[in-house]
Amino acid sequence: MTREQIAAVLEEIALLLELKDENPFKVRAYRHGAETVMAYDGDIVKLAEDNQLEGIKGIGEALRDKLHELASTGALKFHQKLRAEFPAGLLGLFDLQGLGPKKVKALHRELGVGGVADLKAACEEGKVAGLPGFGAKTQSAILEAIALKEKFADSFLLGSVTPLVSEILDTLRMHPEISLVAVAGSFRRAKEVVHDLDFLVATKEPKLVCEDFTTLAEVESVIACGETKASVRLKNGIQCDLRAVSNKQFPFALQYFSGSKEHNVALRGIALKKGLSLNEYGFTAVEGSTRKTKVPDDIHDEREIYKVLGMSFIEPELRENRGEIEAAAEHKLPRLIELSNLRGTFHNHTTASDGHHTLEEMAEEAIELGLEYLGIADHSKSMAVANGLDEERLATQVAEIRKLNREFTHLRLFAGTEVDILKDGTLDFDDHVLASLDYCVASAVKVVTYDPFLSPTRAAELGVTLLSLDEVFAQSDVITCHTPWLPETVGMITGAHFRQMKPGAAFINTARGAVINEPEMIEVLQARPDLFAVLDVTWPEPPPPESPLYDLPNVFLTPHIAGSMDTECRRMGRLVVEELDRWLAGQPLKH
Repeated sequence: MTREQIAAVLEEIALLLELKDENPFKVRAYRHGAETVMAYDGDIVKLAEDNQLEGIKGIGEALRDKLHELASTGALKFHQKLRAEFPAGLLGLFDLQGLGPKKVKALHRELGVGGVADLKAACEEGKVAGLPGFGAKTQSAILEAIALKEKFADSFLLGSVTPLVSEILDTLRMHPEISLVAVAGSFRRAKEVVHDLDFLVATKEPKLVCEDFTTLAEVESVIACGETKASVRLKNGIQCDLRAVSNKQFPFALQYFSGSKEHNVALRGIALKKGLSLNEYGFTAVEGSTRKTKVPDDIHDEREIYKVLGMSFIEPELRENRGEIEAAAEHKLPRLIELSNLRGTFHNHTTASDGHHTLEEMAEEAIELGLEYLGIADHSKSMAVANGLDEERLATQVAEIRKLNREFTHLRLFAGTEVDILKDGTLDFDDHVLASLDYCVASAVKVVTYDPFLSPTRAAELGVTLLSLDEVFAQSDVITCHTPWLPETVGMITGAHFRQMKPGAAFINTARGAVINEPEMIEVLQARPDLFAVLDVTWPEPPPPESPLYDLPNVFLTPHIAGSMDTECRRMGRLVVEELDRWLAGQPLKH
């Protein structure tokens, strides 16, 4: 598990305990534990796995044991038991704007709401308005939040919003009342997935600028607009916030709103040790401090903030409190790679396997980008699902690469392959084939499974690793479902499982649609465009005309064609008869 996954489990435990009206101190302990896990300088996951957490402030004995179980097994029985006390879709309510623990608790206890679908029905029937502390206005706001959730995602890949950010920055720069413009938040820190966008401007007319911001062509709706801040939802669904500050405040606000939270907390601690208080507005002297550092009044950019604190400037991409502050204090920060440093890239696929562009198209684009070399490494033959190349197709591609190299003067193409490492440890191509290439990328695939009927001994013989269902979803890049449709398996895969999936992971179902809690799966796929689902089966089958599965960009529906015909029926019949013969003779079964 990663520290992020561990912290998420602790946060979820705190939330569930809050829903149970547990002791507030107990709830706070788990939240504080999550913060400690995220902020700890060292490899806290390894320490937890080795049960070496003693002495770390904020982690008591009980929490140490739970962290050890989480890190060493990938799951926590206490967490699973706690989660089982509530409907699987209940936690999805917290994704709706305006709903916190108190309201969710009331909805669940008073109306039996167990998910977004239940809540929508209760609102449409007018039941929510009658609850104490809600009313018609809150009910209407909830319905609006549900509609927004159904229409838009709440997670966006960095690359998908980058052109939009550039357009908004260009527009803001042209405003006559704006002197400085920047994008902040997780986008500036180049996180792979962002949930919202934060823009910062320096201006003497903050109210006017905020009002003008809400009229941008990209705006779908206005969430709020005040004297110094405006929040809007853009047409692609992402929330976008603008903060307007003075020129003097700008460097401090940019540092603060860029985050991360953990980095800023650590940075404020450094400032306090120097007798200074640091926030989004500037430096101030700490009253009563024995350290009398002069409050600087000539800060014009972020670099000077770090300089006052005796540190090298820390690039936004490093600001996660993972050792960058200590390295900056010792002036030993690494130099980040820049686009100008990129001379070429080796691991690339073409349309020969699962790429999007032909060999010639990729070569032309590489020349356009000014690259000096480009390596082509399509999948090898065992990766049939990705149209992997066999020996003959690979030889044809190599010949094409050699031909292009004779034509190019400023680009060198390298012929390679992403060769699978097979279960027995051998490679997918023989040595004489590999010898004809310039290089190869060795691809080792680890197969894990959840199968309550598979023994550890048999799993070892097959070369697979047995895991719990939660662990399979949390650890896998690709999950394929082969579960039979039985009374015990109906709805066994829930939204909670999909929420645990890694960014970029894919779920493939070729079993039966009924084993999936489809409404909960849809909720997660709507909220997380970084996940993908390939569904050969659904429930009902086919999906009803109004199903979101038809329109979700991260869902791929394939025609479910099944059944045996002609000679295949006879072959399967013989297989069954032969197996029965073995069983009657007391021989080991083959299938």
